[in-house]
Amino acid sequence: MLDNYAIADNFSLISKLMDIQGDNSFKAKSFSSAAFTVEKLPVQLQVTPPEEISKIKGIGDSIGKAIQEMLATGKFSALEAYLLKTPPGILEMLKIKGLGPKKIATIWKELEVETLGELLYACNENRLTLLKGFGQKTQDAVKQSIEFYFSNQGRYLYAQAEALALSLEKELQQLLAPAAVSLTGQFRRTENIIDEIELVAALPTPALLEKLGQLPALGQLTALEDALLGQHEQHIKIRIYPATAENFGKTLFTTTATPSFLERFNTVYDVNNAPANTTEAEIFSLAGMNYVEPCLRYSGESIDLALKKQLPDLISHKDIKGIIHSHSTWSDGEHTLQQMALKAKEQGFEYLVISDHSRSAFYANGLSIERIQAQHAEIDELNKQLAPFRIFKSVEADILNDGSLDYPDEILATFDLVIASVHSNLKMSEEKAMTRLLKAIENPYTTILGHMTGRLLLSRNGYPVNHRQIIDACAANNVVIEINAHPRRLDIDWEWIPYAMEKNVLLSIDPDAHSTDGFHDIYYGTLAARKGRLTAAHNLSSFSAAELEAFISRKKK
Repeated sequence: MLDNYAIADNFSLISKLMDIQGDNSFKAKSFSSAAFTVEKLPVQLQVTPPEEISKIKGIGDSIGKAIQEMLATGKFSALEAYLLKTPPGILEMLKIKGLGPKKIATIWKELEVETLGELLYACNENRLTLLKGFGQKTQDAVKQSIEFYFSNQGRYLYAQAEALALSLEKELQQLLAPAAVSLTGQFRRTENIIDEIELVAALPTPALLEKLGQLPALGQLTALEDALLGQHEQHIKIRIYPATAENFGKTLFTTTATPSFLERFNTVYDVNNAPANTTEAEIFSLAGMNYVEPCLRYSGESIDLALKKQLPDLISHKDIKGIIHSHSTWSDGEHTLQQMALKAKEQGFEYLVISDHSRSAFYANGLSIERIQAQHAEIDELNKQLAPFRIFKSVEADILNDGSLDYPDEILATFDLVIASVHSNLKMSEEKAMTRLLKAIENPYTTILGHMTGRLLLSRNGYPVNHRQIIDACAANNVVIEINAHPRRLDIDWEWIPYAMEKNVLLSIDPDAHSTDGFHDIYYGTLAARKGRLTAAHNLSSFSAAELEAFISRKKK
């Protein structure tokens, strides 16, 4: 049977949900008052005679009936009805400091944001500041609160775990010197999602436990059969594999690879037979194959290529020649077009493809036709000042419900490139998503298909698509597929890169930058692309400015 606190919580929650849904404000206030009253009662309602409940000051008949329902059944049907029509992510937002029902309602209705991950992404895109009642301070506070909330969930984006992983490796190398220490496992394979930070240390378990006791941030370490397991004060799990100086390379090899990679490798060469002090490179050599980069040690396919000496030269972030897909203060970016261009030039890039949002993206201050003309005039002037650096005219055009793009053809024709992306009505069946995307791909003005599935890692599944069919359509229509480099997107997923290259479809590692800091995301996009064996030759953003200009010219013809 529910106690007073649980009953009060139910009343408080239904009051907030009614405010979020924009329903009867008078009734919402009565539920809120009831929550306060019930929580302060000196006697438990469980032991109060049913006929006396409605007589309690501040309760009344309607609230009394609701209380009796909860006491009799353990349920509150009115609340359950609201829970059914409220996305779970909206409920989660109520846990974030600084977000009350009214603000959540605005976020939900105006930004069409339904999860905390989407909300964090919207903060990174500077969108909250565009809403009435939200300023920069509110946006910063909300972002900080969400990041703190996520830090307690146990799973991390690679970019979120990176700083801690690298600093912990360095700290252990100093603490355990001269013993060798290296990161391994998921992080070393540069997986999109990191469940734990894994390291190998060339010390036996007793010595490791003694030394690591000097690092209180690691907490209590538990000795398992093959590793030490603990939790860092930043909430992420830490797993440390003990080794010896003689078998360090072998241990690093086996802990870096996935089980399927190891199983296939051992059919070629049993790693247990490797001599003492063998390095990873020597293990591959003993197996008669090329060295396989850690990022590729997830399946037997890499082993087959290594045996044939056919592993490609993987793309590096240093191969990126320009910033494709970026936003300025013309839409929802944080910095002006000039600031974005100057920073790109300062960082050694040859060009910037500015692709602010199109007019349907009202939530992102999308460009009206008149504003496009004004932006193009500014680009022309900046190009005179910044030459040979070049700003290319682009737009991130919304793919509308029927698959058409957001402007008439005569406007689309004024851009150098058009990035076509879905931003609204994401809850689609595969049939609807495919109809929408294929029509956009077939539009002769579409240059790049942006973030193909709309996914946000750890936050929102993408809409279902037939990847092969989309890649085939891009091949037929000479459309580039974006690898959106934002750590929360990494969309198209790297697993589909080999098929795209097989079909001779260009990919493009694009940061989707909403500030100059966002340029750094090409690093994470490149890490993901390497897992798909992408080469610089197959990546549009590795083209020089002259090569990109020639590509655009061919596409327009």
